[in-house]
Amino acid sequence: MSFFHFVPGKSRLALAIPFIAVGAALAVGGLPRLSARTLVNRQTAALSVPTVATVMPERATGNGTLVVPGDIQAFQEANIYARTSGYLGQWFFDIGSHVHKGDLLARIDAPEVDAQLAQAQADAATASANYQIAKVTAARWQEMLKSNAVSQQSSEENVSSMKARQATLAAAQANVSRLQQLQSFEKVYAPFDGTLTVRNVDVGALIDAGNGGAPAALFRLVETDRMRVFVNVPQDDAAAIAVGAEATLALPQYPGRIFKGTVARTSGAIDPVSRTLRVEVDLPNPDGALLPGAFVQVSLSLDAGAGQVSLPANALLFRPSGVQVATVDGKNQVRLVPVTLGRDFGTRVEIRTGLHGDEKVIVNPGDAIANGQRVQVNPQPLNAA
Repeated sequence: MSFFHFVPGKSRLALAIPFIAVGAALAVGGLPRLSARTLVNRQTAALSVPTVATVMPERATGNGTLVVPGDIQAFQEANIYARTSGYLGQWFFDIGSHVHKGDLLARIDAPEVDAQLAQAQADAATASANYQIAKVTAARWQEMLKSNAVSQQSSEENVSSMKARQATLAAAQANVSRLQQLQSFEKVYAPFDGTLTVRNVDVGALIDAGNGGAPAALFRLVETDRMRVFVNVPQDDAAAIAVGAEATLALPQYPGRIFKGTVARTSGAIDPVSRTLRVEVDLPNPDGALLPGAFVQVSLSLDAGAGQVSLPANALLFRPSGVQVATVDGKNQVRLVPVTLGRDFGTRVEIRTGLHGDEKVIVNPGDAIANGQRVQVNPQPLNAA
């Protein structure tokens, strides 16, 4: 028997109202929650496969530059010493003077050398006269020997005396030549074109050629029409330095002015102390703007190695096991590739090993990115930085 059979109509409605209220409450509160949960699940599933931006590696070019400090030196420089002792009679050029090869710089008064030369010339004249007499005598005795007018021994004694006189003459002439050369050193000449930067003597100063101790330089001459600049290139960049490559120089006293030079030569060895390569840059200096001993910033053009590529710096992952890059394979899965870094070009870094050049490399990869992780590739690739 039904329960509602004994209940009046109004009582039935009163009993049904709670059930209707519960159903309405479920419809109002539960359905939106269920819909929101479904939406969250969908978003979570979508976010579980992140979208990444990729770039292609670029071939490294020779446009990279290395900026290193350098020292300017004269192309040639020499301290000019006296080769004969005496007193400075006169000097003809002061510091800052530009001289040419063969110009007379100073004259030294050396009366002792002059007197020794005169004596040596007199001795040579005496030796020459003695030799001539001995020569004539030896010839006469050889003629008399043919007719047996003299003995063989007497003839040979005169020939030997002639040869001794000849040797004495040769020694005297050699002494004259030595003193003439020493006398020629009384005049000091410029060995090459250049500028005098030092003058250490004045008229009347005693000139010691080293007979009584260490000699002092009379002048210092430097060639400034051409200059040498020496720089130390780090070992990592040593292989990219090519002889004949262009170099640009900047000096703080000439803001905005650029001087151009050429890599002339390298030392060909790494310094074991500094781990650097000694490089020489030569450049012209027609206006004399470059001064020996000055500091300069040198920008060297670097040659790229064959087959090497470069990537933006923000594509690198620095892990405890080494530097890696995250690539995307054909299945949209991440592949972590160990790489070896080369030169730093600023916004880009050279990759020496690890990449072939046709990979899709993720830019700005997250620290949590893992090998085999699925990703979505942004259809609009980034422009290479």
